[in-house]
Amino acid sequence: MRIYYDDMLETFQKILLKRGFSEERAYEAAENFAKTSLDGVYSHGVNRFPRIISQIDTGIIEVEKEAVCEMSFGAMERWDGQLGIGNLNAKRAMKRACELADQFGIGLVALRNTNHWLRGGAFGWQAAEEGYIGICWTNTMPNMPAYGGKDLRIGNNPFIMAVPGKDGAHIVVDMALSQFSYGKMETLKLAGKELPVPGGYDKEGNLTKDPGKILESSQVLPIGFWKGSGFSLVLDMIASILAGGDSVSEIPSDSMKEKGLSQILLAIDPRKFSSMKEIEKMTERIISFTKDSEPLREGGAVYYPGESTIKRREENLRMGIPVEEEIWRIIESL
Repeated sequence: MRIYYDDMLETFQKILLKRGFSEERAYEAAENFAKTSLDGVYSHGVNRFPRIISQIDTGIIEVEKEAVCEMSFGAMERWDGQLGIGNLNAKRAMKRACELADQFGIGLVALRNTNHWLRGGAFGWQAAEEGYIGICWTNTMPNMPAYGGKDLRIGNNPFIMAVPGKDGAHIVVDMALSQFSYGKMETLKLAGKELPVPGGYDKEGNLTKDPGKILESSQVLPIGFWKGSGFSLVLDMIASILAGGDSVSEIPSDSMKEKGLSQILLAIDPRKFSSMKEIEKMTERIISFTKDSEPLREGGAVYYPGESTIKRREENLRMGIPVEEEIWRIIESL
C-alpha cells in the first residue's frame, strides 16, 4: 500500500501530540519521520515510528526535554541532550554547528545523553540545504563484533558526509559501519528479499545474504572487515571524548532500551574560500567525470551518493510512500 506524504505527516503529528509534544515539536519530529520515509529510508522512518512511540511510552525518551548547551569554546560546543527525542536534538545541534561555521568557518557540536537520531543522513541534508559541508556521526549500543571477534563489542556507528550541490542535488554519503544497517536488513526481511551481497554470518558461521539469518545470529559484517571495525572504534572514542558522554560499552544493549548516545555534528562553510558558483562547478565536474564511467553491465549506470534519493523522493511524492500494511495498521492503532 502507499500513503501520501501529507497524510503520513498528519498521522505522525497527531500521535506525537497525544504523547505530550507541543504543536511545534510534534510537527518537527513528524516531519523528520515523514521526510525520511519520503526519501525511501523506510527502516528509519515509518518502520521505526512504532518503536520510538514505545520508547516514549516507557520513558526512555523524555518528551519535554531538549538539547541544551553546557560548554562553549570558540567554534566548539558541548551539549546535553537530556534524553529528549533524538531527531530533534540532532537537528538543533546541527543548526547550531552551522551558526558556528557562519562565524568561524567551522562549527562543531558534541552532543551527549541523547537518543537514536533515526536517519543520520537527514542532518547531512540539513547542512547542505544551507550551503554547508556537513559531517556527523553517532555511536550506538554494542551491535557488531569487532573484526576477529565473535561477541558484540562495537557499534555500527553511522557516519555521514554531505556536500552542497546545485539546485538541491546535494551529495550525501549516509552509511552504517556494518555492511548493512539493522534497519535495512529488517526492511528486506519484511519484504522477503535477500541482500545484494553477503552482509554477515548465520548461526553456523557461514556468510549469507539472508537478512533473517543475520538478524538471528547478530553476526553482522563491518564494512571493509578490519577497516570498518577500526573506523567504528575510533568514531566511538572521538564522540565520547568530545561529548563527555557514554561510549558503546556503556550504552544498554537492548534496542528498546538504547539511550544515552554520543554524537558529533560538524559544519564547514566552504563559501569562506570560494563562491557558491565555483563550488557548484567543482562538484559538477567531479560528478560528471565519475558518472561518465563505462557501465559494468549493459544498461547499468554509476550514481553519485544522494542521486537515487532525489529520484525516490520525487516518485514517492507523486505516487505515495510505500508502507507495509501490517506496519501502518500498528501506527493507526497508536
